[in-house]
Amino acid sequence: MLLHRGEKPHVCEVCNKSFTQKGHLNKHMLYHTGKKLHMCEVCNKSFTQKCHLNRHILYHTGERPHICEICNKSFVNKGDLKNHLRIHTGERPHVCEVCNKSFIYKGHLNEHIRIHTREKPHVCDVCNKAFAERHSLNQHILIHTAEKLYVCEVCNKSFTRKATLNVHILSHTGKKPHECEICNKSFALKAHQRSNGRLTLIVRQGLKSQQTSWLQDNLVISSCV
Repeated sequence: MLLHRGEKPHVCEVCNKSFTQKGHLNKHMLYHTGKKLHMCEVCNKSFTQKCHLNRHILYHTGERPHICEICNKSFVNKGDLKNHLRIHTGERPHVCEVCNKSFIYKGHLNEHIRIHTREKPHVCDVCNKAFAERHSLNQHILIHTAEKLYVCEVCNKSFTRKATLNVHILSHTGKKPHECEICNKSFALKAHQRSNGRLTLIVRQGLKSQQTSWLQDNLVISSCV
């Protein structure tokens, strides 16, 4: 009856959060006391709630009960499936208040915000270089370990970054996906396309300036004759 009436008589003395049932309050109190009564028998990691332990065990068993009906990708947690579905729906609920860029995951928004705050919490243990995003640090560490995980299937050349491998593959396929909007010339690299565009503009502006100067000189001569 308390649930239907909306009554929550069991109140936490620490944070004043209230609950309909005494058992729910007892579970909640574990967050404040730090007690973790439920321990994983495989890796000894402990949890405050039994349901959290059950979910953790799935990582050891390899079981992924939550399946996407669109692409059949499976997940351990229902929350992960819910986030994944946004890839299909295009929903991006987490919006940056500074630049209005939106993200599927809250964690991605948190990392993005550091671009504005210039906070760099991820520090390299070898050279102390700091990064705003964790994946940027992971990529950087490969420089020190000399580990090259991404291997070209054509020539077996290896690279530290997937993006570098993707660019390299273009040398085998001959694809030039980046087309200059000014002269229609195509390039394998976006940077080369941008450089060409700037150069083309400079050349054209220079020619236009020369033509204007020539016309002005000739008009002056014609008017003097």
